[in-house]
Formats: sequence, C-alpha cells, structure tokens
Amino acid sequence: MRRRRRSLLPVLILLIPLLLAGGIWLGGHPEVLPGPVRDTLVADTDGRVYEEAIDTLARDYYRDVDRDKLLNTSLEEAVRSLQDRFSHYFAPRDFDDFQEATEGRFEGVGMTVEEVPRGLRVLTVYDGSPAERGGVRPGDVITHVNGRSIAGASSEESTTRIKGPAGSEVRLTVRSNGRTRELKLERAEVEIPVVEGKLVKGVAHVRLAGFTSGAGDEVSGAVKRLLGKGADGVVLDLRDNGGGLLNEAVAVASVFIPDGKIVSTRGRSRPERVYEATGGAIDPDVPVVVLVNDRSASASEIVAGALQDRERAEVVGTRTFGKGVFQEIEPLANGGALDITVGEYFLPSGRNLGGGGPARGAGLQPDVRAEDDAKTPRDEALAVALREVT
Repeated sequence: MRRRRRSLLPVLILLIPLLLAGGIWLGGHPEVLPGPVRDTLVADTDGRVYEEAIDTLARDYYRDVDRDKLLNTSLEEAVRSLQDRFSHYFAPRDFDDFQEATEGRFEGVGMTVEEVPRGLRVLTVYDGSPAERGGVRPGDVITHVNGRSIAGASSEESTTRIKGPAGSEVRLTVRSNGRTRELKLERAEVEIPVVEGKLVKGVAHVRLAGFTSGAGDEVSGAVKRLLGKGADGVVLDLRDNGGGLLNEAVAVASVFIPDGKIVSTRGRSRPERVYEATGGAIDPDVPVVVLVNDRSASASEIVAGALQDRERAEVVGTRTFGKGVFQEIEPLANGGALDITVGEYFLPSGRNLGGGGPARGAGLQPDVRAEDDAKTPRDEALAVALREVT
C-alpha cells in the first residue's frame, strides 16, 4: 500500500497545477461548460461578487452607509436599466403598501394620478379624503414630494413617496393654472370605493376604479342589483382605470360573457395559458356598453377587448392606452419584491394591444367615439354611452 501511494504522488503533483490552470481558464470561459453547470457556477460567482461589493462599501466607505439602503438602491437601478416602465422593485415597506393598495385599502391621501413629465397629474380625489380636505383638485400637477422633485420618476415611485403611516404628514408642491402652491396633508387610512353603481335614465351605470382584490364580485353584485331594480341595459365605465389583477379582469368579463375564452397569455419563461369565463353571467340579451378613454389600460383593455371580440358589448369612448404586457409579483428574501414584465396577453381574436414588449401600442379602438369635456359640468361621453345602450 505504501509503495502504491508513493507511485501516485508524482502524478498528483503534476495533476494539481493542471487542474488549477484548467479551473482558472474555465472560469474565464464559462460558455464552454454544459448549461446547468455554467448556470450554477456563474450565478454563484455573481452572487459572491455582489455581496463582496456591498460589504466593501458598507465597511470601507469614508462615512457610514446603510447596507439595506445600498441593497434597495442597487436593485432599483438594476430594474430601471431594463427601460421597462411597467417593471419595478419594491423595497420591503413599499411592497407592504402595494399589497394594501391591491386590496382596496391603503394609508395615504386618497387620490388617483397619472405619470406626466413634471411629476403626477391628479385624476380623481376621493370624497372626504385628506387630499380633498387639503385642497387637491383634479387636473393639479404634483411636482415635488417633501421638497424632492418627482420629475422623471415612475408613478409607482412617486406614489410610494406620498403614501405613509396614518397620522404622519406629507408636503406636496402642486401646480395648476400657472400657479405653484405648497400643501401639507395628514395621511389617513383610505378605503378606495372600487365600484360605484347607480340607475341613470333606466340604465345601470357601473364605474370600476381598479381591478383590486374582489372587484369581480363587486361588479357582479352592482350589475345584478341594478338589473333587479329595473335597469334595461348596462354601461360598464372603465375610464381612468389603469388596470390591476389579471384574475379580476377575467372575473369582471365573466359577468357578461357566459363561457369561452377571455384572454390568453404567454412569455419567454411562461407557457401559454388560456383564461376562460368563470360562469354566472347575466342574461345575454341585456345590452352592454363599455366606456373607455386613453387612461383605460391593461386589465381594462382586456375586459373591453374581450367583450368587443366576443361581440357582447359595444365600446364607446376614445382609444385606450395600448398596454400589451402583464407583470407578476416575485417576492424576495428581504421582504421586498420584483414586479416585472413576464409576458404578453392576447384577446380572443389573437390581438395584442401593445407596441411590442413594454412599448405603448395602438390600444383598443372604440366602436363609437365619445369624449368628455372637462370644462363643462356635463359628462358628454357618458351621455353617448347611455344613448348607445338603449
């Protein structure tokens, strides 16, 4: 046995440098490795480099830095580099706020907004909210939050700065009619009125603010309640509705479509999935109109497009936003999450309303064009929708 070990020793002495050199070469040329091996080794190396860089900054930078803040900032910048306005990184606190908002409740000031170059334009101010009490009005443009400019920031980033614990204060710089004013608002718990339904000239006018959790059930309840009161048609109002949960879009469409395809999705790492009506639809003889505008996006476009493709409703309004992709939430170990684009959606006819990836596309063209004039108290677009449904 001893003699055999001695004979192996020279071989090992020769092999070790060769193996070391080979390992170094492979490290610099991972493309020659089999796929699974390459993915494992490269991912491990990338992870170590990232951790090493963060640790070095936290340890050696000339002043104290917050390691968690470094982590969050680096992830934000990584997602921002995708140049996809629909993909975001949520830090742990921001992710909590996002989850509350999808449930129809959050702590903030109570308004809906859209992203504009200078910041956020206010679309809706909820009754009794801190925003209403503080003097915020639809059409106002918010340019700064707590003295910090939000020009160029995404709407998700900007609204996250505005939200905060009930009882805390937020300062907004607001421009309207060429004037700038500073507002100090006290945040509160706000419950979003997701669905508003009423009888208008014998027609059920049902307005949906967002596709939050439970929206499908609320729309179904409102529509059936108003039909029970004698409504002879339905106007589903999706104006200014920027979307939300895909399963809620399917549920809302299923209020009007009894069976068959609503939408299909597919992506690079996602196989095709077909979503069909879930049942419980109203009488197919009840006339339906879907009212949209250029801020009707995503889930709103899925519902309006499905009803148009399936010839279940007439679409009234203006061309919709033109978003053809969908996102999924992927939670992370630090309590945050990635909200990233993972695929495209297709209407029953096979149409995609986007412009390829996150690019804005042609959107949905209405069957009847109608637009509200914000300068008048009358809702001109709704008047057209009511006329078309009867």
